[in-house]
Amino acid sequence: MIRVLLADDQALVRSGFRMILDSRDDLDVVGEAQDGLEAVALAAELAADVILMDVRMPKLDGVEATRLIVASGSEARILILTTFDLDEYVYEAIRAGASGFLLKDVQPVELVDGIRVVAAGNALLGTTVTKRLLERFTDGVPKSSVPMLDGLTEREREILALMASGLSNSEIADRLVVGETTVKTHVSSILRKLGVRDRVQAVIVAYDAGLVRAGT
Repeated sequence: MIRVLLADDQALVRSGFRMILDSRDDLDVVGEAQDGLEAVALAAELAADVILMDVRMPKLDGVEATRLIVASGSEARILILTTFDLDEYVYEAIRAGASGFLLKDVQPVELVDGIRVVAAGNALLGTTVTKRLLERFTDGVPKSSVPMLDGLTEREREILALMASGLSNSEIADRLVVGETTVKTHVSSILRKLGVRDRVQAVIVAYDAGLVRAGT
């Protein structure tokens, strides 16, 4: 069972999402927050697996709430809810540790699938979106090597670079002529060594470290 926390200042939005999620046997809405401060408190109290987080809320916005929840050590995956595709709030929330984003007018099946994807430890960002995010993060910022990449093996660095180019595990496996299971094992090791929550955060580290550059 996937435990879900809804955080949105609009009661109508929360009730709509609850109706959709309550109809699924594997999803359980464990709480609702109407502002960012309440979201942070309930995240600690309810041990949710996934938090649907609106970016614009009173008292504390979704970006700061995400940052506080991630900093607390919570294992909850955060899905940002936004009205506008890839606005400034979304960029900052992903940087703060969110695992992806959904538009508020998302279809019910996409909402449910998105929650399942991030609950499984994956990031809800397509190749094109990932590249746009990384270009945004790295635009005009000088890069230098950082110690956190020192613990990666040569093969792990190679896989991380391919991840940064937007390739999926299966595509990386084809490129390196290895099994997809082998790639998954390497990806898990990369995430663990870098101390990040998902592959998008790992790729951001790769760009920050200068392992790859935007547009390559």
